[in-house]
Amino acid sequence: MPYERLQKLIARSGLCSRRDAEQMIREGRVTVNGSQAVLGDRADADRDHIKVDGKRLKSSEPLRYILLYKPREVMTTCDPSEERTTVIDLLGSKIRERVYPVGRLDYQSEGLLLLTNDGEFAARVAHPRHGVVREYLVKVRGDLTPREQERLLQGATIDGRRVRPLRARRESVTRGGANSWWRVEVGEGRTHEVRELFFRAGHHVQRLRRTAIGPLRDESMRPGDFRFLTEQELDLLRATIRRGQARRPPAARAASSTTRPRRSRRRASDCG
Repeated sequence: MPYERLQKLIARSGLCSRRDAEQMIREGRVTVNGSQAVLGDRADADRDHIKVDGKRLKSSEPLRYILLYKPREVMTTCDPSEERTTVIDLLGSKIRERVYPVGRLDYQSEGLLLLTNDGEFAARVAHPRHGVVREYLVKVRGDLTPREQERLLQGATIDGRRVRPLRARRESVTRGGANSWWRVEVGEGRTHEVRELFFRAGHHVQRLRRTAIGPLRDESMRPGDFRFLTEQELDLLRATIRRGQARRPPAARAASSTTRPRRSRRRASDCG
């Protein structure tokens, strides 16, 4: 294998994104054959002894991109749990590589979830600046009045950040108006974000299902099902990311390429 930039090797191992790998190198946390690495260094993953925080970088594994339908009451985590089922438990022994979730679905939510061992890919899908929209089908108690709909679309400040849905439309209302179904699109999909937006609008979410991640959707999947992404799906998702990057103002793109990123304590999936 030819020599490649260290940050690319680290990202491909699934440890983190390429930007986070660059920060690790700047902070002196990476060594090659016992010597501290600097940005611009290249290495051969098969021949050189690469360590991050004193631990040997595992050999590159085949990159896996998995679409899973997370059932309700399953944890979106890499950490094993004796009391609750995790998304990794659902994969069983069929996936040999260590993959991890891209983003989160909370314990009571269900729907589509990506898992991968491609750290750079995961970071791009997870970050809102790359334009990968999440779509949810939401069942709430009662129906929203026009004023409540306006409040929903205006968004709210959650955990110190202003969030708002990109789109929200009513799908149906049950007889008597006891419940209503809404299709909602958000640009980030942070934990509890959609539930909190409806709560602030005055309605309790009874059921929440993620139906799409960017261009990815599969209505044939049932809770617990998983499969590999097709090459066509990967191409569509990468094209979505490229369009998201192109829509960003030039000044923002330049700033992101020159500003030192903050050290990420955990992966894009929030898994250790």
